[in-house]
Amino acid sequence: MKKTILIVVITLTIACKEAPKKKSSQIEPTPKKEWVALFDGKSFDGWHQFNKSEMSTAWFIEDGTMIFDPKKRTEKGVSNDIVTNEEYTNFELSLEWKISEKGNSGIFWGVKEGEEYNKPYTTGPEIQVLDNERHPDAFANPKFHQAGALYDLVQPAQDVCKPAGEWNHVILKINHNTNQGSVKLNKIEIVTFPLAGDKWDELIANSKFADWDHFGKFKTGKIGLQDHGDKVFYRNIKIREL
Repeated sequence: MKKTILIVVITLTIACKEAPKKKSSQIEPTPKKEWVALFDGKSFDGWHQFNKSEMSTAWFIEDGTMIFDPKKRTEKGVSNDIVTNEEYTNFELSLEWKISEKGNSGIFWGVKEGEEYNKPYTTGPEIQVLDNERHPDAFANPKFHQAGALYDLVQPAQDVCKPAGEWNHVILKINHNTNQGSVKLNKIEIVTFPLAGDKWDELIANSKFADWDHFGKFKTGKIGLQDHGDKVFYRNIKIREL
């Protein structure tokens, strides 16, 4: 009887040792993609004037900085907004901007080009770039036009913008998989917003874009920088797709 019990114990011990380990049911998190420079500080490779094949002459590069100067415009009544060659869907966009006194500019995403679209903002929502101390848009209430605002849609939770002539760092996050967008200005999250659905539709309905057929309709589109008639500076522009 003792011998039988011993054999059973030994058999069970061996079986336990040889039993394959169960794989963890936990899903490994997807590693984040690397940041990719959209501007190398030396050339306008990867950019062009909106609805044109070449780059606008009103933009130039100096000390690793992309600069728009309205005095360098060569055509009257022509937009010198610029856009990326590539399109993006889910991403984090990081860049630094500096605005001139009383200046205004903007950062677009979801931009489409074509004869039916005469400006980047015909399709692309905008993150405002502004001199909050001097430009009249900063004093509108609600503050839908302040620096960092989702223009005419969502006002910043607080004003963390640095004065004209100083660099501001912005991170724009767009994730259609989670239906979430956000803006961080100088390391502080100041704006969050949906990207689709009833809440997004409500924002549009209460804005100047209510009757615009193509505004905010495209999940995939180009990144754009605005010519608003004022001198503006951009640098360290990079993107990480999600």
